[in-house]
Amino acid sequence: MYPSTRRNYTDEFKAQAVALAGSVGRTEAARQLEMSVKTLDNWVDAMRRGEPLSSPERKPITKQDSELARLRAEVAELKMEREILKKAAVFFAKESR
Repeated sequence: MYPSTRRNYTDEFKAQAVALAGSVGRTEAARQLEMSVKTLDNWVDAMRRGEPLSSPERKPITKQDSELARLRAEVAELKMEREILKKAAVFFAKESR
């Protein structure tokens, strides 16, 4: 379910993931982003304490990595929206009968 290798995340991705967790909950956000709930919990807690989301020994992130992270977060959000629309369509289809 989750990758066994260590993944590196950009600060922008972390901030978007924390925002997503605030809107849909930590567990759902972690599932959508295919990451550990504990990792997301650490980011949310760090953000609440006002600590930086990055560690000082991080290596620089390329523009491609940053764009990939942004697109992954966007895809996760779009998947969530699509699921909501599917559920709404089923609900309204049942009511019209």
